[in-house]
Amino acid sequence: MSRRKKEIARKEVTPDPIYGSEMLQRLVNIVMVCGKKNAARKIVYDAMDILVKKSSGSKEKALELFNKSFQQIVPIIEVRSRRVGGSVYQIPREVSFGRGRALAFRWLIDAAKSRSNKTMGERLAFEILDSVEGRGVAVKKKADVHRMAEANRAFSHYSW
Repeated sequence: MSRRKKEIARKEVTPDPIYGSEMLQRLVNIVMVCGKKNAARKIVYDAMDILVKKSSGSKEKALELFNKSFQQIVPIIEVRSRRVGGSVYQIPREVSFGRGRALAFRWLIDAAKSRSNKTMGERLAFEILDSVEGRGVAVKKKADVHRMAEANRAFSHYSW
């Protein structure tokens, strides 16, 4: 008998108070370090303020920019290691909805951390703007993952 749970209970996230977006609230929760939610909110809302200034002063357009950039980062396919007969193969697999979002959030924050702007809010905002145009570090990470999956397409018959 399997000891693994059949389904993991997902925690409901309430939309953020300013923009009314669940995705933005998830970003705040992922940016948060050591339980400092106010600091995480300040970082994310500073980034959104920069997006509002860049998008003709509209909160809706700034949120639309954020959603568009996020869709540019979410991966569709990834590679997983599998041992077959003494060899380890990188097998391409489709990414589930939740894992794709989690990877996209992680890549976005890591890419923002690696930038050289002054504050984390600026770094996050400029990484979002770059990913809308398809040229940010997070978009490059997605392209690398897709390229790796395409290169290992010959091993897809091992995915059982």
